[in-house]
Amino acid sequence: MNKIFETFKVKELDQYTIKHEPVASTDLVERAARAFTQEFCRHFSKQNRVVIFSGQGNNGADALAIACLLSDEGYRIETYLLNPVQHLSPECEINKQRLLDDGKVRFVEVTDDFTPPTLNERDIVIDGLFGSGLNRPLSGGFAAVVDYINKSNAVVVSIDIPSGLFGEDNRLNIPDSIIRADYTYTFEFPKLAFLLPENETFVGKWKVLPIGIHPDIIEQTKTYYKLITDADFTGLLKPRNKFAHKGMFGHALLIAGSKGKMGAAVLGAKACLHSGVGLLTVHIPLRGETALQTTVPEAMLSLDGNNDFVSVLPDIATYNAIAIGPGMATQTSSVFLLKELLKTARKPLLLDADALNILALNPELIPLLPPSSILTPHPKEFDRLFGACECGYERIQKARIKAMELTVCIVLKGAYTAICTPEGNVYFNPTGNPGMATAGSGDVLTGVILGLLAQGYAPETAAVAGVYLHGLAGDLATASLSEESVIAGDIIQMLGKAFRLQRDDN
Repeated sequence: MNKIFETFKVKELDQYTIKHEPVASTDLVERAARAFTQEFCRHFSKQNRVVIFSGQGNNGADALAIACLLSDEGYRIETYLLNPVQHLSPECEINKQRLLDDGKVRFVEVTDDFTPPTLNERDIVIDGLFGSGLNRPLSGGFAAVVDYINKSNAVVVSIDIPSGLFGEDNRLNIPDSIIRADYTYTFEFPKLAFLLPENETFVGKWKVLPIGIHPDIIEQTKTYYKLITDADFTGLLKPRNKFAHKGMFGHALLIAGSKGKMGAAVLGAKACLHSGVGLLTVHIPLRGETALQTTVPEAMLSLDGNNDFVSVLPDIATYNAIAIGPGMATQTSSVFLLKELLKTARKPLLLDADALNILALNPELIPLLPPSSILTPHPKEFDRLFGACECGYERIQKARIKAMELTVCIVLKGAYTAICTPEGNVYFNPTGNPGMATAGSGDVLTGVILGLLAQGYAPETAAVAGVYLHGLAGDLATASLSEESVIAGDIIQMLGKAFRLQRDDN
């Protein structure tokens, strides 16, 4: 897992690196500037004018160092250092002097009134006004400059973090006083704010650039937040020996489907089977028999006595893992079924879709959740369960707390799906794309995680691996088709390739 540090810890990491590598603080600035410059040169033409806005701190120092480096690369550079209090950080002062000594870059230091340059769509603005240490909204002249940049048609590239954006919680921020970057090149770690939906318009496309923060302090410093990587799959997927048989890979039970929603059961069943489970039984209403037998002949059926929805819990003693909810409906009889399941389940349990809606409508059932259960809500389902949230940051914090309180895994679905564990950790998933925002995609995820649970993967491992593989399969489907044309069945078809890629790469 790649760690994600809250911004108040980043300065500590920098200072440790400076002391223990050791390296001069100005040289660490130079590293960041070189990393940014290399990435910038790969993407932007020298035909464009580059206008750099620098602040008074170390983000400004980065910006001034970048100005020198881009000038050496042949870019046409204009640099504006906003210094109304006429005080610069030592690193910023040093890089200002270097820029002046170099003499090749047009440089303006602004200490009072500022007439900004005219910007057009052919210009590229590099935003180096403020870094990740900001803890109050921008105001006055700085807010005016941010507003001016945002209203221009120039492409905006932010250094480390868009100026004005807080690294975590932006509920008390002023949106109009935050740079709206097209690209953000951040150093060493993503900021938590980058992974939250309310900040997409500020961050744009982002990329992490390594600058050599000392590995010891990264390992020693604790954080709740981590980003899943390919490396996490090294040795994770269990090998299959030559004499393996289906009984060795678990027997899963999927309780799903209702009148008009049998497709959810079909998709969940197919995804489970494509995720390596040995045996699968699907408990469905009577009307779903033909649909399931013809579309998923590999699955066994447990038929409920009700024609339109599930109403009676089957014998669950022989199953290794159970998932409930896709397309299930919320009839009174289904509520009783879920209650009975929660009271009697002794094997790993996953709740999705209508099972979550039943919990929201009957909150007295929530304390019955068996320890280590997995809940897979999308944001609206989560809010119905645990109360409305103002933004993604608040929702993540609440999900983390609820996962600890209830000793469950909460898979909060989204662009960077967050897996919140009973230990208080939050694992963000980097795979997936907007093409997966399609009916049935969540049913597929339920099937994937169920398949892994039944094979004996621990709930946290099954949730993390299932979310990652589901997103990877979605990426493969989109690469083959398009974001517009991907449907849930396409994700299932790519699961095999997703599993193979993780085995081959690791």
